[in-house]
Amino acid sequence: MGIVNVTPDSFSDGGLWFGEDRAVAHGLELAAEGADILDVGGESTRPGAVEVPEAEERRRVVPVVRALVAQSGLPVSIDTRRVGVARAALEAGACIVNDVMPFEGDAAMAAAVREGGAGLVTMHMRGTPETMSSLTAYEDVVAEVEGFLASALSYAREQGISDACVVIDPGIGFAKTTAQNVAVLGALGRLRRLAPVLIGASRKRFIGELCGEAAADRRMGGSVAVAAWCALRGASVLRVHDVLATRQAVTMAGVLSGIGKGD
Repeated sequence: MGIVNVTPDSFSDGGLWFGEDRAVAHGLELAAEGADILDVGGESTRPGAVEVPEAEERRRVVPVVRALVAQSGLPVSIDTRRVGVARAALEAGACIVNDVMPFEGDAAMAAAVREGGAGLVTMHMRGTPETMSSLTAYEDVVAEVEGFLASALSYAREQGISDACVVIDPGIGFAKTTAQNVAVLGALGRLRRLAPVLIGASRKRFIGELCGEAAADRRMGGSVAVAAWCALRGASVLRVHDVLATRQAVTMAGVLSGIGKGD
């Protein structure tokens, strides 16, 4: 899943692809590099990010979604926490809603997904991007993330969304410390027993902290390592900035993991 940020304040690229033309060109570049899905977002969810008005978010993403659906030949997802933006993006041709807010109890978002015949990514987080950094107190982070995602899956079923349409995201970087992010990644095998798992760790702060790299755009090596490790342990979707490097790493990790096993 290639990331297309249509934002002026993303932590990872600082607005490099802000604006319709640049965002579409970037999405097509990611498609050429081997992305299987393009994920379009119009609001930064970095820690401390200020909320964007819904009308502005919709203005940013809808033309980009429409263009990428028409030109890329790939499934397009909409990365949003607002049902109005999700519906507008689905009408423009998106086929997946990547819901970055707690899904459980959100009947309006469930209806949008169900009525749109869309796929759903349901993610664990606490609070909002503005407040989540202060909400990292857990007794058992893995058990609590697992329980939250299990409840979200149950809610989706109650709302008429098939299990076959849902992927879970443990929310790496969302209301979690570096140690907690590592613990959640370490529980990937446990989480994937619930549903297919999406991992979105690319360029995130915990990689910078572990690798001693403050600049997000210099964290590709760490990001690719996390992606390859997760792929070998059963992650179904990798949400990444660096598509070409990640595909190569995952391919080679897969080949080398079979050495000596008759593969």
